[in-house]
Amino acid sequence: MKTLGTILVLGIALTLAGCGTNSNNGEINGNWTAALMNSNSGPPVFDFTATFTQSSGSGVTITNLNFTTSSPCFASGSTATGGFVLSGNQNGVTSGGFQMNIQSTGSTNNLLTLQGTVSNNTISGNWSLSGATSGCSGSGQFTMNKT
Repeated sequence: MKTLGTILVLGIALTLAGCGTNSNNGEINGNWTAALMNSNSGPPVFDFTATFTQSSGSGVTITNLNFTTSSPCFASGSTATGGFVLSGNQNGVTSGGFQMNIQSTGSTNNLLTLQGTVSNNTISGNWSLSGATSGCSGSGQFTMNKT
């Protein structure tokens, strides 16, 4: 009888330990560096750094956005919003879908949209840019790495 009780207690303890783990271990949280490549390859069209913090639900708060390449598209500043949909977290590897929009401030209304996939400490996918400022349109692929 003691053996059966011990097995039962151990089984419950293991079950509760599994339920107590957080499937969102914050892999999206932190500082990220992005390189946006033109569809025709060549050097990056845009480089930027940002800090991501997953907020409640699927939202991502984006702060410290800083373009490290000069561009008239975002010369007067910008605001960024993002979303992250966690689809898995196994052995510390987070994966899911990611979307980020960067809107220029002022009257130019330039919009940079990034859509991709998170795989552990890398986000990769496609970007597109549209806007009223001359030269502020295009598309290509991007890669972000957590620093």
